[in-house]
Amino acid sequence: MNGRLSTHVLDLTTGQPARGMTITLRDRSSGEVLKTVTTNQDGRTDAPLLAGEAMRTGDFELLFHVGAYFGEATFLDVVPIHFRVADPSANYHVPLLCTPWAYSTYRGS
Repeated sequence: MNGRLSTHVLDLTTGQPARGMTITLRDRSSGEVLKTVTTNQDGRTDAPLLAGEAMRTGDFELLFHVGAYFGEATFLDVVPIHFRVADPSANYHVPLLCTPWAYSTYRGS
C-alpha cells in the first residue's frame, strides 16, 4: 500500500484557510517540477500531491507562493519547505501556517 503527500495552508492573519495560494512541488535531486497547484476554499489541494505509484522515496521541496497570496504588504515571497520521504507507504502531510512576515510547519499524518 502506498502512502500520500498532502498539504494545507492556514492564513494566520485571519485564522482562515488560505484560498487561492499557489504551491509548487519539486524533486530536489533532479530539480524537476512535479506539480503546481492552487489551494481550494479549504486551503487544501483538491487531490494529494503524490499518491499511488507516484509516491516514492526522495528529497522534495514545497514552494508556497506567500508573496503573491498576501500582495504588496508582505515580507515573505516564496516559502520553501525541504523534506525527505523515507517510507513511501506512509502518509506525509506538510502544512504551512503563515502571515506576511512569518511561518511555521510540521509533519502531520
